[in-house]
Amino acid sequence: MARSRRDKTAEARPELLELLRTLSYREGRVLLASGKESDFFIDCKQTVLTARGHHLAAELILDGIRHLHGIEAVAGVALGGCPLASAVSLMSVSRGRALDALYVRKEAKDHGSRRLIEGPVRSGMRVILLEDVVTTGGSTLAAIEVLRAAGVEVVAVAVLVDRVEGGVEAVRAVGVEVVTLYTRHDFVVDGVDDDCATLTESNP
Repeated sequence: MARSRRDKTAEARPELLELLRTLSYREGRVLLASGKESDFFIDCKQTVLTARGHHLAAELILDGIRHLHGIEAVAGVALGGCPLASAVSLMSVSRGRALDALYVRKEAKDHGSRRLIEGPVRSGMRVILLEDVVTTGGSTLAAIEVLRAAGVEVVAVAVLVDRVEGGVEAVRAVGVEVVTLYTRHDFVVDGVDDDCATLTESNP
């Protein structure tokens, strides 16, 4: 008997989390991209760029956004969101959904096309933005602005790991839904109860 998507998601979720804990999570003082200091760091690229991590992340993100309709592409925020966009785009074909991939640069190249968005972008398209880790949401909000300036409708943001430091709330404040796979509480025991033990949707 074929397994349901729910069963496959239930199996994939703990497997990807174990990879993230083993390959991506590190303790120690570090300066984050947001400018804040932290005593732990989650470098999702170390997991996502493995073959198995690539596959599992794509599966779980597609499962998490399946309730969103009329989506034409997934956009990855450089650098961590780009492999996620490619993985999701590739797997979307086998799911019968065929989502194109876009890469959103943090700044334009100083040569060539000078584009901020790479890929088949067009005005009016509906897109889901992908992030590996969200802290304060600064890079996510900047990418949303870039996409909106190009006439793109950002329907939602899908996040691999939410550090629970205000980023999700900041994104919701600009009217964008957020889907998270994991939070800091899946990695750090800091006395805060977490109701995000399973994939969570945060609606604006």
